[in-house]
Amino acid sequence: MKPQQAILRLGELTLKGRNRHRFENTIFEQVKRTLRSFEAVSYRKEFGRIILQLNGTDYEELVPYLRKVLGLTSFSPVYSSPLELERIQETALDVIQSLKPLPRTYKVSVRRVNKSFPHDSQEMNRLVGGCVLRAFPDLKVDVHRPEAELRVELREREALLYCRVDEGAGGFPVGSNGKAMLMLSGGIDSPVAGYLALRQGLQVEAVHFHSYPYTNEKSQQKVIELARKLAAFAGPVKLHMVSFTSVQTKIHAAYNQNLLITLLRRAMLRITEKLAEERGAGAIVTGESLGQVASQTLFSMNTIGRAVSLPLIRPLVCMEKREIIRVAEGIGTFPISILPHEDCCTLFLPPSPSTNPNLRVVESIESKMTWLEDELEEAVRNTRSLLVDEEDVVNPRDKFASFF
Repeated sequence: MKPQQAILRLGELTLKGRNRHRFENTIFEQVKRTLRSFEAVSYRKEFGRIILQLNGTDYEELVPYLRKVLGLTSFSPVYSSPLELERIQETALDVIQSLKPLPRTYKVSVRRVNKSFPHDSQEMNRLVGGCVLRAFPDLKVDVHRPEAELRVELREREALLYCRVDEGAGGFPVGSNGKAMLMLSGGIDSPVAGYLALRQGLQVEAVHFHSYPYTNEKSQQKVIELARKLAAFAGPVKLHMVSFTSVQTKIHAAYNQNLLITLLRRAMLRITEKLAEERGAGAIVTGESLGQVASQTLFSMNTIGRAVSLPLIRPLVCMEKREIIRVAEGIGTFPISILPHEDCCTLFLPPSPSTNPNLRVVESIESKMTWLEDELEEAVRNTRSLLVDEEDVVNPRDKFASFF
């Protein structure tokens, strides 16, 4: 016997306040989008839950898709029964029998939503629990720490029974907390920062800086593939490809000493802020982690961050590298991030980049670059954008023919 339904549970935070209905509707649409290839599945909303009618679809096939829906805390395969005691008991036995391996201890938890049902919750706990115990004499009751908990929900038209609870991604539904621009390099950190931003309810648009012909098309394809991984959680992701060659070479020609990385990072932030203003984004997300490289010391982040007025969100700032890698492996970006394709940040590196840049000195150097603002505006005008979907196989030579 296969489960006929699935229960999807929304996070408690999404259910509070006036935004509850908006959050529920957002997750509902994301679930439908994520499961769009399963045409037999039908949907209905309940308070804090979404019920899927599987209509013959294998629940196991849905699990990897449901784990990508941000805002779902958990989900379960559900067996349905008519509201008759004997049928409920029969279904309970089927649910226990489906557990592999059979647990050693169990408990029954009944929730009676339908108050007209003739047996109350305590009675049903005994009636269903006793039936299970008779059918499986090796099972023991443990009401405190059971290996399996048989949950029975007595609803208006049917009883729903299940034991299994699969953990969801949690967080907020994508877009429920606004929009931000993600500075997406080809490394390990920035895609993880993007995922964590999505998980907190931000819609992200990605910004990538390339320096063609110093960096090749493979580095851009790499970033597109990373954006596709994020699209699995967010839906189609807008990716802005910024040609940074002119800005980078001119700054390097004007100044090539230990503050070069600081100057380049400030220029990137300014361009990203200009794009954010065009796109209606309220913040910039970066993959910076405190102390990881010279540009990510506290002093460097302070000096670099002063280049813009938008809030800078740094989800990884206090995470260790191994924690970041663990998340990257979980979301599928790690194998792509470690591909050996250079990005523009690896070009023109000074021998000893400053870890303690002085803001006044940096601003003084920039003030002598009278052409800088025009260069930044030109980079924004020449930015090429595309929409990257999870299933979209993109050939950058087709999409970015003007780059090559």
